[in-house]
Amino acid sequence: MSVFLDSELSAAERGESARFHVIPVPLERTVSYGAGTAGGPKAIIAASNELERRCNGAEPCADGIFTEDPLDCTGPMPQVMERLAARTQAAAQAGRIPVTLGGEHSLTYGAVMGVARTLDRPVGLVLIDAHADLRVAYQGEVHSHASVMHLLAQEGIRQAHFGVRALSAEEEESRLANNVFFKDAEGLVTGNIHAVDLPEDFPDLVYVSFDVDGLDPSQMPATGTPVPGGLGYYQALHLVEHALGGRRCVGVDVVELAPDGNAAWDFTAAQIAYRLMAACRGG
Repeated sequence: MSVFLDSELSAAERGESARFHVIPVPLERTVSYGAGTAGGPKAIIAASNELERRCNGAEPCADGIFTEDPLDCTGPMPQVMERLAARTQAAAQAGRIPVTLGGEHSLTYGAVMGVARTLDRPVGLVLIDAHADLRVAYQGEVHSHASVMHLLAQEGIRQAHFGVRALSAEEEESRLANNVFFKDAEGLVTGNIHAVDLPEDFPDLVYVSFDVDGLDPSQMPATGTPVPGGLGYYQALHLVEHALGGRRCVGVDVVELAPDGNAAWDFTAAQIAYRLMAACRGG
């Protein structure tokens, strides 16, 4: 079995008592443009072996990183979501932070719901994405990468979106109806904004979903739906890190990598996953 950061971990840092539980989810069922997300988890884990232990002044791996077996992604989508929810629920119940590696963005529903089941307080979701993913359904599929945030909003998950730059009228209306806090890409990029305060009533427990297409295609072209005018690498991470200030991270996912043979993009996604672990470490 492939292990995240395998080349750097000591024996004590890779057991099931590790703080971070990496869950590979090679899901590719509802992609609507480019394909390849099924290969994302394997590529991220392989690239992670080239990472350094230190990240943003810390060593997240010192708290341990345990890599679970890949999720079975066969069968009806509700069953896949429930399998993933069981995984993230088990990690959260044990006091661990699940780090789900995708795979398409539809997986975030299962990952978040598993974590939310274990907590006695509301969970907020911080999203980096080129899209709002607030459609009721897309191409006839409710559990779609384009409707995952709608499903979570229906479950009462408060959301903050950063970097959106492709939006339907339906999604624009949904933002208002579901009290979604958002700062779109154009204002963030042209203003070189790296920190945005969340509303005072935003939940203290935060799940982070990082769709790699939130980055500009010049920095992340290996994704099924690249959209120009995206966030910079440091900008996206700074936005997440600022949002987590004073809050506790309860879960993370990195989704929508579609490996294209250029290892630079796999490495970028792996570095993002590790940097998000560093951001969660203080919670």
